[in-house]
Amino acid sequence: MNTLLSPSPRVRPRKATHAAECETFEQLPNVGTAMAADLRALGLVHPRELAHRDPFVLYQALCAHTGKRQDPCVLDTFMAVTDFMRGGAPAPWWRYTAQRKVLYGAV
Repeated sequence: MNTLLSPSPRVRPRKATHAAECETFEQLPNVGTAMAADLRALGLVHPRELAHRDPFVLYQALCAHTGKRQDPCVLDTFMAVTDFMRGGAPAPWWRYTAQRKVLYGAV
């Protein structure tokens, strides 16, 4: 096998441990390239903007933008990243599922 022709592995950005470290959406815990693209599609340009956004409004906006209901785990992720950018500790999105169900019921 010729290693010169092998594709190079994707380099993932280092995940931030504090909100102040985030310069790109991809550095946010729980956010990959697809979710980062969704945030940009909603008109956001920097992670710091998430500190002042309502996760449910973001979820509704993404549903409207795509023309389809997004999986509720997307709302969990929006809850996680807005909490993180407000100073919360990094936590996996599924830690927000119970809270989402209490606050928003079935979405």
